[in-house]
Amino acid sequence: MIRAPLGEISYWSEWIEYNDDYIKKESVAADNNSGDQNYAPQFQFTLAQKHWHQILRKYSAGCPITNLAHYFPGLLDAWEEAERLGAAVWTAEQQFTRHHWRVNYDHYIICFWLVGLALALDIPDEQWHRLLALIGNDGEDVLLDRIIASRSPDRKIGAVLLYPKPYGRLLKAVDAPADSQPPLLKAFVEHWYLEVRTGAKSGSDPQAVSYRHPYWYTYGDQNFEGGAYFGRWCVEAVAAVKAFGMDDSPCLGQEHYPGDLLRPDGPSTHPARETTEPHPPLASAKKAGFWARIFTRSSDR
Repeated sequence: MIRAPLGEISYWSEWIEYNDDYIKKESVAADNNSGDQNYAPQFQFTLAQKHWHQILRKYSAGCPITNLAHYFPGLLDAWEEAERLGAAVWTAEQQFTRHHWRVNYDHYIICFWLVGLALALDIPDEQWHRLLALIGNDGEDVLLDRIIASRSPDRKIGAVLLYPKPYGRLLKAVDAPADSQPPLLKAFVEHWYLEVRTGAKSGSDPQAVSYRHPYWYTYGDQNFEGGAYFGRWCVEAVAAVKAFGMDDSPCLGQEHYPGDLLRPDGPSTHPARETTEPHPPLASAKKAGFWARIFTRSSDR
């Protein structure tokens, strides 16, 4: 069952196949170490980005949750290679602006998503520690540091919330008594997509790059036919639920809440959508049923 509110079966099938092929092809190209060496670090980071986009894309399409974690090894390999190559290419200022949450809102969100996915999918310890080494920013943010500390207790906890909008609502839910958490968590999820658009402006530090919204924010509105849209999922809420054992029942079925990440065995938490195309697994099942009936009839003769 498609989980995202947008995109028919043909859309998700086409772009999942395309991006799996892209990841495979470009991983080989990266291994060959050809092309502009000054661009090589960004090429590798873009390859890492393709991996987490594909995790979210396959979630949107309704793929099994248990199939999503296998993108993490390639993601980590590409990001680590980007950092290795970047050490010789990026200036000290570029290193700072690329990596530090307080001046790079996009990077903060990306790290929040990856932590949430890693916790929800229960990636192995070896991958988790590699991810934290890449994320860095120890002791920078009171919310994300605490979520990371749920699996790595030695993590230093920041004293401030870097982006009060939209994440002040989530921190309020985390800090509330258990019986008050569910409605506060729901309020965060309900306001997340609207408020995350301008969240950079709520930070205390000037952003390294001036932009109107997170890089992915309009992917469902622009270049939809080109496959840019991979869903709009509030993974940050899932990260907090997983980390602190919060009751997320009021969030189930909300448009932006990826509740199935925490329920790999189903049933789906998303409302069923009407589609104009037959779902491939259903078509396969019907075909299998047809042949089963043929063989049953033959054996009955």
